[in-house]
Amino acid sequence: MPGQTGAVDTSRRRGELRIYLGAAPGVGKTFAMLGEAHRRRERGTDVLVGLVEDHGRERTAELLDGLEVLPRTRVDHRDVELTELDIDALLARAPEVAVVDELAHTNAPGSRNEKRWQDIAELLDAGIEVLSTVNIQHLESLNDVVERITGIRQRETVPDAVVRRAEQIELVDITPEALRRRLAHGNVYAAHKIDAALGNYFRVGNLTALRELALLWVADQVDVALRRYRSEKRITDTWEARERVVVAITGGPESESLIRRARRIAVRAGGDLLVVHVLRGDGLAGGSPEMLARCRKVTDDLGATFHSVVGDHVPSALLEFARGANATQLVLGTSRRSRLARAFDEGIGAAVIQRSGPIDVHMVTHDEAHRGIRWPSARTGPPRRPGAGRRGGVGCSAGPWPWRFPRWPP
Repeated sequence: MPGQTGAVDTSRRRGELRIYLGAAPGVGKTFAMLGEAHRRRERGTDVLVGLVEDHGRERTAELLDGLEVLPRTRVDHRDVELTELDIDALLARAPEVAVVDELAHTNAPGSRNEKRWQDIAELLDAGIEVLSTVNIQHLESLNDVVERITGIRQRETVPDAVVRRAEQIELVDITPEALRRRLAHGNVYAAHKIDAALGNYFRVGNLTALRELALLWVADQVDVALRRYRSEKRITDTWEARERVVVAITGGPESESLIRRARRIAVRAGGDLLVVHVLRGDGLAGGSPEMLARCRKVTDDLGATFHSVVGDHVPSALLEFARGANATQLVLGTSRRSRLARAFDEGIGAAVIQRSGPIDVHMVTHDEAHRGIRWPSARTGPPRRPGAGRRGGVGCSAGPWPWRFPRWPP
């Protein structure tokens, strides 16, 4: 701040982290990272290579030419000399951008930090921007999934939160066939390791599954960023960046089949499925706890997400949730009310369709349609004078006691 010369700056801007994420070794993460380092240097940015593992790959090693490389520190462990990132020297040098490979690496015993991502955290706290790399199999949340796919448990992991906090995550993608060709040509491992790698970890099935994991994980992060942006900018219009199907259930006997029908719609659209149940503000859920528990289980089994929202006006609550989720399609079951009831009140489905805007609404039939709703008693309150309506429903005063048709379920 002007006029504060000599004061200690306690509000130093935190450095930004850019991560190059890949599905497997050899996809080109380090190559892409060093390419960015050269571009930064050519623009006049002070770039320092803190540590890069070229794993004997000539083309990767060649990219270090022209970049300033920090000497590594040496650590003795059980009569073996190991080299690690010299975090103290890097902090003292204080470049604008530091290149530090392999975010999930475990440092040698005796190092100041156990993990390299902790070294990187110190650099970021010092205001240094960092470029780093990681493979999808090193994310803590996917460790067991990767083991089931490949049969190999990754010993080195990094907390997902560390990666999610990165300002930029760039997916370095390559098809399994192209990666296997790269491996066969000796561009990934030494010649004596190629056959074993192709027949084990680098099988087409393994690489395809790992690639899908990487794509889905990055897509989820993009989705989170988009929701945050829309919330910050107070954007409620639907952006059809990704198909999202919301299915509304009542907790009635048709709910399970409705969820499965919506799942098929979501699969055909290549989108996500969200199941929503509206709770009335007066505490009436409209479904038995047992049925709702079964619906939650079906939702989990189908890989969807279950949500409960509270709202006295069901159409408004449904549409507010759908817009907040950036849904592109909304699935409703056809009304379980009798024709007589629908003659007095068009129902939730019609109200939602009228106000849905760009959200496509599917009205799905089911076995319970038009069978009517059984209520413990038709009476909704004490007798009232003829002609008096009842708030929250459609009043009917043709008899000695008033009654109404409920608005929910549809």
